[in-house]
Amino acid sequence: MEFKKIIVDLLSDAITELSAHDIEEMIEIPSNTEMGDYAFPCFRLAKVFRKAPNMIANEIGEKMGESAYISNIKVVGAYVNFYVNKEKYVEKVLSAGSNEICKKMEDGIGKTIVLDYSSPNIAKPFHIGHLRTTIIGNALYKIFEQLGYTCVGINHLGDWGTQFGKLIVAYNKWGSKEEIEKHGIHELIKIYVKFHEEAEKEPSLNDEARAWFTKMENGHDEALALWQWFKEISMKEFKRVYKMLDIEFDSYAGESFYNDKMEPVIASLEDKGLIEVSEGAKIVTLEDENMPPCLITKKDGSTLYATRDITAAIYRKETYDFEKCVYVTAFDQNLHFAQWFKVIEKMGFKWADKLVHVPYGLVSMESGKLSSRKGQIIYLEELLNESIDKTRQIIEAKNPDLENKEEVAKAVGIGAIVFNDLYNNRIKDVVFSWDKVLNFEGETGPYVQYTYARASSVLRKAEDIEISDDVDYTRLTDDLTFQVIKTIQRFPDVIRLAAEKLEPSFISRYVVDLSQAFNSFYHNNKIIVEDEALRDARLMVVKCVKDVIETALGLIGVKAPEKM
Repeated sequence: MEFKKIIVDLLSDAITELSAHDIEEMIEIPSNTEMGDYAFPCFRLAKVFRKAPNMIANEIGEKMGESAYISNIKVVGAYVNFYVNKEKYVEKVLSAGSNEICKKMEDGIGKTIVLDYSSPNIAKPFHIGHLRTTIIGNALYKIFEQLGYTCVGINHLGDWGTQFGKLIVAYNKWGSKEEIEKHGIHELIKIYVKFHEEAEKEPSLNDEARAWFTKMENGHDEALALWQWFKEISMKEFKRVYKMLDIEFDSYAGESFYNDKMEPVIASLEDKGLIEVSEGAKIVTLEDENMPPCLITKKDGSTLYATRDITAAIYRKETYDFEKCVYVTAFDQNLHFAQWFKVIEKMGFKWADKLVHVPYGLVSMESGKLSSRKGQIIYLEELLNESIDKTRQIIEAKNPDLENKEEVAKAVGIGAIVFNDLYNNRIKDVVFSWDKVLNFEGETGPYVQYTYARASSVLRKAEDIEISDDVDYTRLTDDLTFQVIKTIQRFPDVIRLAAEKLEPSFISRYVVDLSQAFNSFYHNNKIIVEDEALRDARLMVVKCVKDVIETALGLIGVKAPEKM
């Protein structure tokens, strides 16, 4: 039973002017538990009732009914504060057990969410700059899946464009098939960088590159064969990184997939009278939206990102009938998405408002920004391996006898990088720091994983203990234990909030809160004690915490090792 719903029902009887939904949105959880377990602020009601908020709070307090699950209701200033009946609260949360708290929900049953994320460019390195879109998208996929949605993860590969013309020129002039087969994408980026260095001295190379891309678009056998080869080499590298991150996609339909699907879309734009010609290019003007025009084709007839994105969105709606189509890309692409979303709306598609851009800030190393053109890049695979190596060294120092060191080093090393990225609000820029990422204390992935391992250790020590099913919940109402149970109870609401706001950091911050609450409980309460009733009750708390931490970490793509 959700205690918040009980409070909503009580308030609904006293405030007929607001819907239950509005009331629920206004309920807060006080940071100071002395101010109650839930609070209802009355500031927003001042305009509705034309009274001071504290007077409104007093009137609501006087109208409050009773509930066996609420022990006390106090009015303090403009707040109506609710104190739950601790014994009943504990029993309701723990009697359902972690299976109930962690089970998949039914909010999204029968609905599909399409998520477009990661989407690296073929023949370019998978570097740290690709990390954010990949793990934010993966986390949102898992969060929506937990809510019962059918999710479709699409890796919209950058597998078309003039960069392939550049790469073909570079390969013909400076490339070696043997070296590329041997070194893979590292050799491709080497000759790609070489092209840009030489093009600065000899600009005509850019004309050659455009000519080769034109050949690709016209179906030239040699050009397409090289393109396909570059693509295969890149995918081999990409999939190795995805395997390290334990990330899979339902579709790898990239830009090239839509080559034969754009003409009907362009024709439809013309039929609807949306196309204008400007200096030979086809555009959709967006002056009425205070935006620059959306370019559909260049003057030479070639298509652009917007053309492909519009075509892809229509294809995805027809194919998956999505409830929402989410695009996880950097913040600097805001205008691009705003433009073509508006074009979709102007085309008369009522589902235009189901297209959602999820922007994020940039990631950089402490040494500065990244550039694939100049070769200033940090390969993500190398970064992950370095994190695993550094974690292995920490484990050797802290726990040299640990079993499965390699498995744990991989889970903690990779998990540390993922957690560090997903802990802060996604719109913030991230500066990568080893000292912060691999810290086993504080608000980090290793700290949460260590908490999970600690809970696992307690339960292993209790494996031979016969635990009674008849738990005495009255033994779990002290402040530290109650704080843990309150935090456990929040989990489903946090998942819903993370989905609503498209913000995985809600999960990351929640699991840190739970870990901190549990560690306070653990350090101040001996768990395996002679008092069997107390022991069994506390072991149930440990079991719930362990399961919730594992589920929460799983939602953001981080593994939970049993031992550390």
